Amino acid sequence: MSEASPAIDDGLAWARGRGIGALAAKMGFEWVEFTPERAVATMPVEGNTQPVGLMHGGAYVVLGESLGSMHANFHAGPGRLAVGIDINATHTRSATSGTVTGVCTPLHLGRSLTVHEIVVTDDEGRRCSTVRITNLIKDLG
Repeated sequence: MSEASPAIDDGLAWARGRGIGALAAKMGFEWVEFTPERAVATMPVEGNTQPVGLMHGGAYVVLGESLGSMHANFHAGPGRLAVGIDINATHTRSATSGTVTGVCTPLHLGRSLTVHEIVVTDDEGRRCSTVRITNLIKDLG
Protein backbone atom coordinates (compact mmCIF):
# COMPACT_ATOMS: atom_id res chain seq x y z
CA MET A 1 0.00 0.00 0.00
CA SER A 2 1.30 3.47 -0.78
CA GLU A 3 2.48 5.68 2.07
CA ALA A 4 -0.24 8.21 1.24
CA SER A 5 -3.05 5.68 1.74
CA PRO A 6 -5.38 5.89 4.74
CA ALA A 7 -4.32 4.30 8.00
CA ILE A 8 -5.14 0.61 8.43
CA ASP A 9 -7.56 1.29 11.30
CA ASP A 10 -9.51 3.74 9.14
CA GLY A 11 -10.18 1.40 6.21
CA LEU A 12 -13.83 0.64 6.91
CA ALA A 13 -14.56 4.23 7.90
CA TRP A 14 -12.82 5.41 4.70
CA ALA A 15 -14.90 3.04 2.55
CA ARG A 16 -18.17 4.01 4.23
CA GLY A 17 -17.30 7.69 4.02
CA ARG A 18 -16.43 7.54 0.35
CA GLY A 19 -19.76 5.94 -0.52
CA ILE A 20 -20.54 3.05 -2.83
CA GLY A 21 -22.36 4.77 -5.66
CA ALA A 22 -26.02 4.83 -6.63
CA LEU A 23 -26.12 1.43 -8.36
CA ALA A 24 -24.54 -0.54 -5.51
CA ALA A 25 -26.76 1.32 -3.02
CA LYS A 26 -29.89 0.37 -4.98
CA MET A 27 -28.74 -3.25 -4.95
CA GLY A 28 -28.39 -3.30 -1.15
CA PHE A 29 -24.57 -3.44 -0.95
CA GLU A 30 -23.28 -3.28 2.66
CA TRP A 31 -19.70 -3.09 3.90
CA VAL A 32 -18.52 -5.74 6.38
CA GLU A 33 -14.73 -5.32 6.44
CA PHE A 34 -12.13 -3.16 4.73
CA THR A 35 -8.37 -3.54 5.33
CA PRO A 36 -5.26 -3.38 3.14
CA GLU A 37 -5.44 -7.18 2.86
CA ARG A 38 -9.10 -7.54 1.83
CA ALA A 39 -12.51 -5.99 1.48
CA VAL A 40 -15.77 -7.77 2.31
CA ALA A 41 -19.37 -6.78 1.56
CA THR A 42 -22.78 -8.40 1.34
CA MET A 43 -25.75 -7.96 -0.97
CA PRO A 44 -29.27 -9.43 -0.76
CA VAL A 45 -30.44 -11.89 -3.38
CA GLU A 46 -33.98 -10.49 -3.24
CA GLY A 47 -34.32 -7.63 -5.71
CA ASN A 48 -31.22 -8.73 -7.65
CA THR A 49 -32.62 -11.74 -9.49
CA GLN A 50 -33.40 -12.85 -13.01
CA PRO A 51 -37.10 -13.40 -13.88
CA VAL A 52 -36.76 -17.09 -12.86
CA GLY A 53 -35.62 -16.22 -9.31
CA LEU A 54 -31.88 -16.84 -9.63
CA MET A 55 -29.33 -14.21 -8.62
CA HIS A 56 -28.52 -12.22 -11.75
CA GLY A 57 -24.97 -12.73 -13.00
CA GLY A 58 -24.65 -8.98 -13.49
CA ALA A 59 -25.37 -8.50 -9.79
CA TYR A 60 -22.34 -10.65 -8.95
CA VAL A 61 -20.28 -8.44 -11.26
CA VAL A 62 -21.58 -5.23 -9.65
CA LEU A 63 -20.57 -6.58 -6.24
CA GLY A 64 -17.15 -7.59 -7.56
CA GLU A 65 -16.48 -4.32 -9.35
CA SER A 66 -17.58 -2.26 -6.36
CA LEU A 67 -15.25 -4.17 -4.04
CA GLY A 68 -12.28 -4.28 -6.41
CA SER A 69 -12.49 -0.65 -7.49
CA MET A 70 -12.87 0.64 -3.95
CA HIS A 71 -9.92 -1.42 -2.75
CA ALA A 72 -7.82 -0.19 -5.69
CA ASN A 73 -8.68 3.43 -4.82
CA PHE A 74 -7.75 2.79 -1.19
CA HIS A 75 -4.37 1.50 -2.39
CA ALA A 76 -3.92 4.41 -4.81
CA GLY A 77 -4.16 7.00 -2.03
CA PRO A 78 -4.92 10.73 -2.15
CA GLY A 79 -4.44 12.58 -5.43
CA ARG A 80 -4.79 9.40 -7.48
CA LEU A 81 -7.77 7.61 -9.01
CA ALA A 82 -8.19 3.93 -9.85
CA VAL A 83 -10.46 3.15 -12.79
CA GLY A 84 -11.52 -0.28 -14.00
CA ILE A 85 -10.07 -1.34 -17.34
CA ASP A 86 -10.94 -5.05 -17.40
CA ILE A 87 -13.39 -7.29 -15.58
CA ASN A 88 -14.42 -10.91 -16.02
CA ALA A 89 -16.57 -13.32 -14.07
CA THR A 90 -17.23 -17.04 -13.93
CA HIS A 91 -20.55 -18.01 -12.34
CA THR A 92 -20.56 -21.50 -10.83
CA ARG A 93 -23.72 -21.52 -8.70
CA SER A 94 -26.94 -19.52 -8.45
CA ALA A 95 -28.09 -18.12 -5.13
CA THR A 96 -31.88 -18.03 -4.79
CA SER A 97 -32.42 -16.49 -1.35
CA GLY A 98 -30.65 -14.81 1.54
CA THR A 99 -27.49 -12.81 0.92
CA VAL A 100 -24.29 -13.23 -1.00
CA THR A 101 -20.91 -12.21 0.39
CA GLY A 102 -18.03 -10.91 -1.71
CA VAL A 103 -14.47 -11.28 -0.42
CA CYS A 104 -11.99 -9.20 -2.40
CA THR A 105 -8.26 -9.92 -2.20
CA PRO A 106 -5.52 -8.18 -4.13
CA LEU A 107 -3.50 -10.31 -6.53
CA HIS A 108 -1.26 -7.41 -7.60
CA LEU A 109 -0.91 -3.94 -6.08
CA GLY A 110 1.39 -1.93 -8.30
CA ARG A 111 2.04 1.75 -8.83
CA SER A 112 -0.09 1.97 -11.97
CA LEU A 113 -2.12 -1.27 -12.03
CA THR A 114 -4.00 -3.38 -9.52
CA VAL A 115 -5.59 -6.79 -9.97
CA HIS A 116 -8.16 -8.13 -7.50
CA GLU A 117 -10.03 -11.41 -7.20
CA ILE A 118 -13.48 -11.38 -5.66
CA VAL A 119 -15.04 -14.66 -4.50
CA VAL A 120 -18.81 -14.43 -4.07
CA THR A 121 -20.45 -17.05 -1.84
CA ASP A 122 -23.99 -17.80 -0.69
CA ASP A 123 -25.21 -18.05 2.92
CA GLU A 124 -23.88 -21.61 3.12
CA GLY A 125 -20.39 -20.61 2.01
CA ARG A 126 -20.72 -22.14 -1.47
CA ARG A 127 -18.89 -20.28 -4.24
CA CYS A 128 -21.34 -18.72 -6.67
CA SER A 129 -19.05 -16.51 -8.75
CA THR A 130 -15.40 -15.58 -9.16
CA VAL A 131 -14.76 -12.06 -10.43
CA ARG A 132 -11.40 -10.60 -11.44
CA ILE A 133 -10.91 -6.87 -12.02
CA THR A 134 -7.92 -4.86 -13.23
CA ASN A 135 -7.74 -1.16 -12.37
CA LEU A 136 -5.50 1.52 -13.83
CA ILE A 137 -4.22 4.09 -11.31
CA LYS A 138 -4.00 7.64 -12.63
CA ASP A 139 -2.65 10.83 -11.07
CA LEU A 140 -5.37 13.45 -10.71
CA GLY A 141 -2.95 16.38 -11.01
